[in-house]
Amino acid sequence: MSPAMAMDWARHGTDWPHRAHSRFVECAGQRWHVQQWPAPRPRAPRVLLLHGTGASAHSWRGLAPLLARQAGVLALDLPGHGFSAAARGDGATLPGMARGVAALLRQLHFAPTLLVGHSAGAAIAVQLALDVEAAGESGPNAIASLNGALLPLHGPAWPLFSPLAKLLAANRLVPQLFAWSAGDLARVRRLVASTGSTLDDEGVALYGRLVRDPAHVAGALAMMANWDLPSLAARLPQLRTPVLLLSGERDRTLPPTHAQRAAARLPQAQLQLLHGLGHLAHEEDPPRVLQWLQPLLGSPA
Repeated sequence: MSPAMAMDWARHGTDWPHRAHSRFVECAGQRWHVQQWPAPRPRAPRVLLLHGTGASAHSWRGLAPLLARQAGVLALDLPGHGFSAAARGDGATLPGMARGVAALLRQLHFAPTLLVGHSAGAAIAVQLALDVEAAGESGPNAIASLNGALLPLHGPAWPLFSPLAKLLAANRLVPQLFAWSAGDLARVRRLVASTGSTLDDEGVALYGRLVRDPAHVAGALAMMANWDLPSLAARLPQLRTPVLLLSGERDRTLPPTHAQRAAARLPQAQLQLLHGLGHLAHEEDPPRVLQWLQPLLGSPA
């Protein structure tokens, strides 16, 4: 399979989580894989779920059905991830990805009242809200950031991260080599554990299927190569939408200090530490994450 293509739905989608809620949507030249749960009542809240780099809509497999009991829910595979086609033009950049998601929402007539983003997905959620506010349009009532990547990362190696990702993304052999090296499930389990999270066998196996696919690896590398968090960080003080920052106590990818620094820049931020959970907190303990999202839904559980 060429890295420019998406994962093969006919091969990998037969037993994919919540397959019955899946469909494919063509929007502005981009083919999206989306999963949608209808609203249980006409005025129910609408929730958009945005996964992080290297993941897919599968990461919401535990949380989405819980939310769907009281809200309309839309989850999607970001461009180049899972079963969505590779990004076109500037579609792998943060502003470009936000514009693509916004166009998809308009086409689906889905106006989210709550944006929930994990890691890089939280950055997309904030970018979406900033763009809506700048246009003077009505946007979400709130954003929930789950271990959100909202600021440039610290450490002496991080200035080299984007150039290295660009170099790797430009080499068409890299996705195949990485996918081949991920054939050992024990290696995938160690990769997940390095985030500070512990997943069940199904969760590890699903990530294994993703990282063994060259198309998915190429999409994740393209996203990392084109990410510009300094520009987003500079705009955080302008955000008027309230933000709930949920931070896993054991997160080794984006430790709680990252959320603390983000909270200091946001005008309306609430920070909550999730004790005993890591970077993939929403996959480790969906009911506990739901408890913190509940007030943002504006309806009883």
